[in-house]
Amino acid sequence: MGLKSQYYIKIMQERKEKLVLRYICRVCSGKKTYLISPHDIAKEVCNKMILSISEIDEIMTGLSLQNYIDFVVSDSKNGYYYCVKLKKKGQTYLADSRKQKKALMMLVLRSMFLATVSFVFGLILKAIFK
Repeated sequence: MGLKSQYYIKIMQERKEKLVLRYICRVCSGKKTYLISPHDIAKEVCNKMILSISEIDEIMTGLSLQNYIDFVVSDSKNGYYYCVKLKKKGQTYLADSRKQKKALMMLVLRSMFLATVSFVFGLILKAIFK
């Protein structure tokens, strides 16, 4: 497998994890534990990306290893459910991601402002020394 394809697979996996984590954070906010079926997760995420049940299992394990959630698989007659509890890192994930987006936007705006100022300054110097 080429380096580009490995990079693409890694990016897609991270995107899937973020989508699942956002859904879990929204559902579990304000509650100690919550029962979520893999089908609920797939149905919620299907607008943006198609996930299989085995991919969801891997993502849940990965999120647990990254200290976002604690979960236990619970069997029932309708299939199985995840009994999910957000860890501290998971509870602050949505707020942290908003802060990161805001910081990125401020960086872009500041860069655009500085580029505009330097362009205008260059035009003024050009007009003065012409």
